[in-house]
Amino acid sequence: MISHYQSNLENFLHWANTTPNNLYLRQPHGDQYIDYSYAAAAVEIKKIAHFLQRHLTEESKNVGIVAKNSAHWMMADLAIAAAGGISVPFYATLTKDQLHQVLVHSECSILIVGKLDHWDKIKEAIPEHVLVIHTPESSEKSGHQWAEILKTENEIASLPQPKPEDIATIVYTSGTTGMPKGVMITYGGIEAGINMAREIALLDQPSARFISYLPLCHIAERNFVEFAGTAAGGTIYFVENLDTFAKNLASARPTHFLAVPRIWAKFQEGILQKIGGQKKLDLFLRIPILKNIIQKKIQKGLGLDCTKLAVTGAAPISEELMIWFQKLGIFIQEAYGMTENMGLNAVMPRDQIKLGSVGRVHPDCDTRIDPETNEIQMRAPYNSTGYFKEPALTNDLFTSDGWLKTGDQGTLDSAGFLSITGRVKDNFKTAKGHYVAPAPIENKIGTHELVEQVCVVGVNLPQPIVLVVLSAAAKFKPKEEIEQDLINLKDEVNPLLKNYEHLKKVVIVKEDWNIENECLTPTMKIKRPSIEKKYQANFERWYDSPETIIYE
Repeated sequence: MISHYQSNLENFLHWANTTPNNLYLRQPHGDQYIDYSYAAAAVEIKKIAHFLQRHLTEESKNVGIVAKNSAHWMMADLAIAAAGGISVPFYATLTKDQLHQVLVHSECSILIVGKLDHWDKIKEAIPEHVLVIHTPESSEKSGHQWAEILKTENEIASLPQPKPEDIATIVYTSGTTGMPKGVMITYGGIEAGINMAREIALLDQPSARFISYLPLCHIAERNFVEFAGTAAGGTIYFVENLDTFAKNLASARPTHFLAVPRIWAKFQEGILQKIGGQKKLDLFLRIPILKNIIQKKIQKGLGLDCTKLAVTGAAPISEELMIWFQKLGIFIQEAYGMTENMGLNAVMPRDQIKLGSVGRVHPDCDTRIDPETNEIQMRAPYNSTGYFKEPALTNDLFTSDGWLKTGDQGTLDSAGFLSITGRVKDNFKTAKGHYVAPAPIENKIGTHELVEQVCVVGVNLPQPIVLVVLSAAAKFKPKEEIEQDLINLKDEVNPLLKNYEHLKKVVIVKEDWNIENECLTPTMKIKRPSIEKKYQANFERWYDSPETIIYE
């Protein structure tokens, strides 16, 4: 056990020295795994670090990673730190233009490329001066190859000694509202964050197992899986692809599991389809002798029968979904934060789940609510120092007295539980001059079994309207029943809202919102500006339509 966590690299080297033969990374390949012990990973990391060190200069220390999650992604990140570089991860789903934009802005002199679905389409985005290294998963077999570097390089002789204020990584936001911003995170911030979360994250659990499948360039996955898994001396499993996700998860049986709300909803959908519907499940759970058997069978089927810490984050989750999983013996703990505070603002206590909140504020995190805007503002030793090359945006990130502005609106109770009520910039003004916060309304609509995705809009309309993407459950229902269910849903929700928030129409859109059509971020949040732009020309026509339920 490590008495006090240090940097991610130092934590890794501790385990490489004290438990060299313990399993660190498990990369699935078909029905087999390629395994890396702590010692074996250390050899590759130190050799790649030596190569990187020879090509880095004082003026250019930024090294990019663009790849899907893999053992080599994590080893690349550690190698960058060992070389004294600054790691700059990019989403594996970026288009050619998006990749070029962040590569140029980040001033990366080296780029490590791994497994990608569209390498041939984006490779022209890389400026000529950038040195490219390809991991074994990369489809490109020319140029600098990871495997060849291992054959020719020695291990790095001396490791850097960074100061707490030195930048460890630049994390580009997923860009819900335009150009992604490069959030600078320091070595001291990572150390403070992982030590603060030690007890909450159960990092002293023996034989800790994690599974990495959400984008590693997102702060939640980086914290929860890479930083926490390495600090715990645990084993980190990976997912081969979307088709093998269920199999890989069942094989890993993680003690720690993070999923965004949409994945928890997909789990629910799959369970109900297998078991024959909600009524049948309710019946089984009411029979004492069957309840425990059903709970264990479902947990094992998902691969969550050993899970001690089940977390959700990145987007709001409905109370109904959390209660549904509690009945199965799976207690989901919501975590709240943002890239700029390393995702560490509040977390739901395992033994004190308070529905309607996002958990209790962390012990080392001061939080306040701005009395004028209801914005959540916080300060903590792990806060970002600001945005790379963006002094004006950095200045806007903080209040005059040094508190970080989250952009979220919320309330804070006397016990330290935080609730989110909306986004400062998401609020829109109707034609009647009233401001509407869409997020709380979307949370109410999104709980219905027929609704897969939801976005409330209404700029310059007399009343808001709601756009919905139907769920898989809707495929089994006739059109008339779907329409009546959605009318009933609107009639149930409206009395819970202020008069000027009442929904006028429900619009069923044809196309699913996804990353490819730029309606979702890589972390599955809706990109509100993109959705509004996509449908805005139809808003007035839909609003004036005589029907309550409208098909796009």
